[in-house]
Amino acid sequence: MSPTSAEIPCHRFAGRPTLGWLLETLGHTLFQSWDNGRSWRPGPTYLVLEQSPALTADRHDRCRPGLNHLAFHVEDETAVDQLATDAARHGWHLLFPDRHPHAGGAQHYAAYLENDDGFEVELVAIDPPQQN
Repeated sequence: MSPTSAEIPCHRFAGRPTLGWLLETLGHTLFQSWDNGRSWRPGPTYLVLEQSPALTADRHDRCRPGLNHLAFHVEDETAVDQLATDAARHGWHLLFPDRHPHAGGAQHYAAYLENDDGFEVELVAIDPPQQN
């Protein structure tokens, strides 16, 4: 049985446009909105991003215990490249540019992006290019 929701505690980026832009570009729709959070639905499940009222730090750190990053499948390598290009205009920065798009390995075509709040996403091509 798969979960119907995933709640991710966060700092500052719950209401910031970077993640909302990305989720909506990937086909999610804004489902709920309140002062300290938002939720998006890609179908029968939903993703909740909410700022905790009891923060213990002023910035998300993906290297601390807890959430490292979210990964999303996208159609193909062309979609990965287009999203990575578009993301730069929406507050995202490419991680591991010296190894892009194979930072996850030769058979793994992906873009690793981080926003100004330190939140990381991985956009993975469903059908990576074939290596000859």
